[in-house]
Amino acid sequence: MNAHQQATGSAYNIDTTKKERQTHTLAVIAENQPGVLARIIGLFAGRGYNIDSLTVSETEHEKHVSRFTIVTTGTPSVIAQIKAQLDRMVPVHSVADLTVEGNFLARELAMVKVQGAGDKRVEALRLADAFRARVVDAATDSFVFELTGKPDKIDQFISLMVPLGLVEVSRTGVAAIARGPGVLKA
Repeated sequence: MNAHQQATGSAYNIDTTKKERQTHTLAVIAENQPGVLARIIGLFAGRGYNIDSLTVSETEHEKHVSRFTIVTTGTPSVIAQIKAQLDRMVPVHSVADLTVEGNFLARELAMVKVQGAGDKRVEALRLADAFRARVVDAATDSFVFELTGKPDKIDQFISLMVPLGLVEVSRTGVAAIARGPGVLKA
């Protein structure tokens, strides 16, 4: 990257040829106030970055602090730009790249609705049991399964349900936290 590209800070000026795209999970601690989510989303949209998954919730009510878990994909220089730009935002207290920092836990919740009868219904129940999915709603012609796990486990379960009558999916997005004693603080 040349000096002009570094100075402009725009993803449009970053040379992405010959560089492999990577998926990173970022943990962001920010003020819980109106407009912060819109500003973070605007940062991504305005520079042509994509958010693969976004989860946000207030984590410290007394301090009015929220934690954002953002999964995004880009070249190493794009990921560096995202982190730097997030870190410069006024309501943001801290940014951690869990992917770079090492071992972390990532989980997602999904509810999966499958319609079918006969052998397809039996097979859907068998697979749900193998994936440790719980039946949270059952009717004579459909099931709603609840499943938690790594995103790739959720993806695999969904792909197996497609030929068995998958009709609807609702996913929470990734929640992630570092393993061990390290703590991301406001």
